[in-house]
Amino acid sequence: MTFPVLSTYRLQLRGPASGFGFTFADAENLLGYLDELGVSHVYLSPIITAARGSSHGYDVTDPTTVSEELGGPDGLARLSAAARARGLGLIVDIVPNHVGVDQPEQNDWWWDVLRHGRSSDYAAYFDIDWDLDESGRIVLPVLGSDDDVADLQVDGELLRLGDLALPIAPGTGQGSGPEVHDRQHYRLVGWRNGVVGYRRFFSITSLAGLRQEERAVFDASHAEVARWFSEGLVDGVRIDHPDGLADPSGYLVWLRDLLGPDAWIVIEKILAVDEALEPTLPIHGTTGYDALREVGGVFVDPAGATALTELVDSAGVDYHALPIMLADLKIHAATDTLASELRRLCRSIAATAGADHRLLPDAVAALLSHIEVYRSDYPGLAAVLSTALAETQAAQPELGPALEVIATALARGGEAATRLQQLCGAVTAKAVEDCMFYRDARLVSLNEVGGEPHRFGVGAAEFHHSAATRLRMWPQTMTTLTTHDTKRSEDVRARIGVLSQVPSLWTEFVARWEIAAPSPDVATGRFLWQNVFGVWPLSGQVSDELRSRLHAYAEKAIREANWHTSWNDPDTAFEESVHRWLDTVLDGPVASQLTELVGQLNSHAASDALGQKLLALTVPGIPDVYQGTELWDDSLVDPDNRRPVDYDARRTALTELQHPKMRVVTTALRLRRSRPDTFALGAYVPVLADGDAGEHVVAFLRGDAVLVAVTRWTVRLSETGWGNTVLPLPDGSWTDTLTGAMYSGPTSAAELFANLPVVLLERSSD
Repeated sequence: MTFPVLSTYRLQLRGPASGFGFTFADAENLLGYLDELGVSHVYLSPIITAARGSSHGYDVTDPTTVSEELGGPDGLARLSAAARARGLGLIVDIVPNHVGVDQPEQNDWWWDVLRHGRSSDYAAYFDIDWDLDESGRIVLPVLGSDDDVADLQVDGELLRLGDLALPIAPGTGQGSGPEVHDRQHYRLVGWRNGVVGYRRFFSITSLAGLRQEERAVFDASHAEVARWFSEGLVDGVRIDHPDGLADPSGYLVWLRDLLGPDAWIVIEKILAVDEALEPTLPIHGTTGYDALREVGGVFVDPAGATALTELVDSAGVDYHALPIMLADLKIHAATDTLASELRRLCRSIAATAGADHRLLPDAVAALLSHIEVYRSDYPGLAAVLSTALAETQAAQPELGPALEVIATALARGGEAATRLQQLCGAVTAKAVEDCMFYRDARLVSLNEVGGEPHRFGVGAAEFHHSAATRLRMWPQTMTTLTTHDTKRSEDVRARIGVLSQVPSLWTEFVARWEIAAPSPDVATGRFLWQNVFGVWPLSGQVSDELRSRLHAYAEKAIREANWHTSWNDPDTAFEESVHRWLDTVLDGPVASQLTELVGQLNSHAASDALGQKLLALTVPGIPDVYQGTELWDDSLVDPDNRRPVDYDARRTALTELQHPKMRVVTTALRLRRSRPDTFALGAYVPVLADGDAGEHVVAFLRGDAVLVAVTRWTVRLSETGWGNTVLPLPDGSWTDTLTGAMYSGPTSAAELFANLPVVLLERSSD
């Protein structure tokens, strides 16, 4: 029996070997709580067998089995049965694009290819560049340097170097380690060479791409997923990064045919701000980054843009020049980080076009810098590539002949066209999410996956129109505020977003802090100050755990920014200076000032956090609650957002219903469950407040039975008050499901929001 998906609760599973475990059995123990909370489906992170000790599950090593670390197939069956006994269903995250190859012996398919080369039954499973090595060997960039080949040791049927073990082809194991290495189907090289013999997931060498465009690969890697549906264990799937595949549209057609018409399918599709999801895809929608931007953005006060821009400029960064910086970052990502992929693409373009050009790599990199979507070969994006070609030609006329070679190859389709699209997504991810979002310091709450920081928030008109369009086009798409990939949790973003309302106050505090604790680099400081403020405890008590988390985050942030240090070439001196600075902040006079500012703005941050949570749970779409976010959550980017969740505290909060966020979450989820048609099919109509403070209200009707209203920009509101502002309630008697208060007719905003900054009204049956 399939349960209709009304809402989901995301759980991050992991085996005990990862440091702390959260298995199927742990999820089963939560079912009573999740049922009472009001969700309809438990949404599980990847459950297929991954690298031993994996903390996330995306490094799948055996796509044909359920992870024994998590409880194996029996554990999954028990969890599913227990959930269904309560009327709950399961959603599972699956990873079609790549598998983990960091420890080759854990991946039977990869091991067989390394052992037998092109004659392996699995040779066609992987996107291997067999032409890269003149001898047709797979180039593996796993060594510290090429010289490490001399240290290889033969151990029976294995070739070893430290913890790395590799297979030896039959009949080739005689002689020294280097001699045996020369006879293998693979060639080990230093990772700094920038040469990779297979398609990766972005630039992660330990994740090798699968060729899902081959039916045999699709069938083998989805047989276990198909079993879940044929046996009624699972109701839906989330598809990780389909844009990395050769043919995402074709893959999704196969998947729909395999899983059936009732399976709920959402994809991790990161849409540009002005990009619409391809309407021909046989899915229910995305995983919600588009909704995340809209819901969070409506609380950002546009009045703060100028002052916060000036604060960035004062650090020596011309904010209005950041688009140029982003273009340069894309070119760098293509020509340096992903140089191996670029070279392979250029070889393919030249072969397909029957012509080459010395500026072909430059032309490809420049072209990609003019494409603002992850990939442009969806039917609805047919004009994107033509426009990018025109813009590239206009900006750099000398690239014209090389662009003509590219266009010739694209006209013929095939491998060259596919690899261009795959490289485009990787370049975009590396330049935007993994770099620019760690440099842009104007308002870092906007630096989110699927976000566009140059757009300073979201206007109410855009918000309402986008919501109505989502109801019409993708009523069952996911909406969310926090995921395992978000740069900051929803509550941290809400607090940072308040700075848009107090830019002068923030500028004043930052100036004082830079005197008391000068940051090693002012531009870096502008970025880190906001993040420190975002997670600073209201009590002012800095625990050892928080200290450790902030140091780990700061190190990740400055390496991702790639200004003064990086993952590949860490600048120890700069990193140590950042760590010293952070300790000065935590232990010095700045700490008390941070506590003062957090206390001053906390009520406004909480108001925005409640407001965005209620919107996310009630706008068109299927809302997801990320683990633990039913209470305040101060998580930063992964792995910080995969820390253990205190469910005892949440059970208590659910029983007592005194915590405002818990009350909002469970009330909205229970209302969705009691009125499924209202939220699935009911119209979305904005309700406009009237009066001097009308802009501080965002409100709408769902169907004719539910009205949602939230407050925003409460700093200014606290100065002016509601005054004559009224919300015109439709005819009938309305009960606030959060407080029990009853209203009818035009109602004063001051009365409506007397208890909470949000209301969730239900029309009485009479």
